[in-house]
Amino acid sequence: MHAAEPRPLLARYTGDCVRGLVPDLLAPHRPAWCPPGPVVLLVLDGLGWEQFDARRRLMPTLAGFAGSPLVTVAPSTTATALTSITTGLTPGEHGLVGYRVLLGGDVVNTLRWSSGRGDVRTLHPPAAVQPFDPFLGHDVVVVTRRGFEGSGFTEAHLRGARARLWSEPSNLAVHVARALAEGEGFVYAYYDGIDHVAHEYGFGEFYDAELRSADAVVGAVAEALPTGCSLVVTADHGQVEVGERVLTLDRSVGGLVRTMSGEGRFRWLHARPGAAADLLAAATHRYGDVAWVVSREQVLADGWFGPVVSPPVAARLGDVALVAHQPVSFEDPAERTAVPLVCRHGSLTSAEMLVPRLVYTRP
Repeated sequence: MHAAEPRPLLARYTGDCVRGLVPDLLAPHRPAWCPPGPVVLLVLDGLGWEQFDARRRLMPTLAGFAGSPLVTVAPSTTATALTSITTGLTPGEHGLVGYRVLLGGDVVNTLRWSSGRGDVRTLHPPAAVQPFDPFLGHDVVVVTRRGFEGSGFTEAHLRGARARLWSEPSNLAVHVARALAEGEGFVYAYYDGIDHVAHEYGFGEFYDAELRSADAVVGAVAEALPTGCSLVVTADHGQVEVGERVLTLDRSVGGLVRTMSGEGRFRWLHARPGAAADLLAAATHRYGDVAWVVSREQVLADGWFGPVVSPPVAARLGDVALVAHQPVSFEDPAERTAVPLVCRHGSLTSAEMLVPRLVYTRP
């Protein structure tokens, strides 16, 4: 690494990390930051702390809550972070170590549970890839978007939960209120609008409008709480605006690559047989000014995915990671999206790694 580089912000997976939220909230005695009583954990996908902190005026309800930033997991991506939130485990333990993960001979999109040959739930059963029960085995109501039910990723990180499905954002608070009225002591809720808008439009007037709408969702949930019930708001990752700064691998690097996994800001390069050392050297020479270029061995030694990574999980990693610290993304032609992604995430910058932990208790 170059001396002038910023340092990656690594989760240490203890203390102020998103993986501790569910264990803390389901513990018999909660930590001081969350009072006893019923609690709703609301995940606003894609709301990084830095983006929120710079735009508090657009989210006056959320800005009025008490709290501070947490560190998310590596990579800072939805599949990995949501699974760490719901299971309370590190990525090295639960095994969903990225957006696109090498499972056997397939690079599997873990949000769609598909590869180039379509749905792979039969070949790679979600409960086998991620075998740990969510919510520490507790029976939990989950309020999430209609359309996610029955998906491979839902089975991997929410299986067994009792789903209440919203089709419009206005539905979310109603489902939460009904669950609390039925006596639920813990409710998990998920809202994905901020992430979608940032990906499609970047930071600008559409993003600002979405933050206002998301704040209204938070406000509606807060109003739905009975006296003594708490609302905890967090996120899975932040965002960096990349725009058209998408880099195609130089031939000096790409010629040594067998396949790629991960995503644009945390791109795993899987080397051709016998080429791992040459690939690390070539990638460092070509991209060391815009990315942390790190071998799999260093990633494991430095605990990026937690102190324990089992051999089957380690086998899902590439040989070299290109982890962007500048506002760029590394292209994989096999990775297709419905629209060009303006904002992206996955890397270890503070903009992507810091997320809120904000708390409101209904008086």
